[in-house]
Amino acid sequence: MQLSPDETVFWQYGFFKLNATIAFTWGLMLMLAVGSKLITRKLSTELQRSRWQNLLEIIVTGIETQIEEVGIHHPRQYLGFLGTLFLFVASASLCTVIPGYEPPTSSLSTTTALALSVWVAVPLFGIEEQGLGGYLKSYVEPTVIMLPFNIISELSRTLALAVRLFGNMMSGAMIIGILITITPFIFPLVMMALGLLTGMVQAYIFFILATVYIAAATRTSEPKPAAKT
Repeated sequence: MQLSPDETVFWQYGFFKLNATIAFTWGLMLMLAVGSKLITRKLSTELQRSRWQNLLEIIVTGIETQIEEVGIHHPRQYLGFLGTLFLFVASASLCTVIPGYEPPTSSLSTTTALALSVWVAVPLFGIEEQGLGGYLKSYVEPTVIMLPFNIISELSRTLALAVRLFGNMMSGAMIIGILITITPFIFPLVMMALGLLTGMVQAYIFFILATVYIAAATRTSEPKPAAKT
């Protein structure tokens, strides 16, 4: 049994190699890009709409609502980044029903890349919202003593994002693989359905945590109410 799709190598030339993680990652991104192009090519504002457009609107509205409920006041500004994260992780889990497919999120290299994208996006959104000075000021609040702790927090939560997603996705794939080898056919199907549900939950958790980090980085001080005379 393979612990990671990194171990499956399709092609190698010297130092360069094409493994299952790279192949399935780019294949998944291509599927999402082509799917989004096909769904959005004939959008309608009329009452009569296609089923795909209805599904798209449900997904986009749901993601936007979740972003707003976390505390971000302009969710549409962050919809592209956060929505893409959720759809990528969720689609990687749903595609496990395809024979021979291994989710790229069960590789630590993929989850690390996803976590690093959040790590880069958080300060970028924070600087865009508060300005460079306002964002850097948050590292020394409420006192300058908190500077090293805030920096450690930034690094540790990035590591936690990567390891959490990797561990949960890999463990689900391993359990299904073990059950297929030692149990009848019907039981692994039940576990596969449970694995799909677990993958969707992990996609939601990753999306919510990224949203929380961005919300914390983009928060601005509320003006104090005027004193009553």
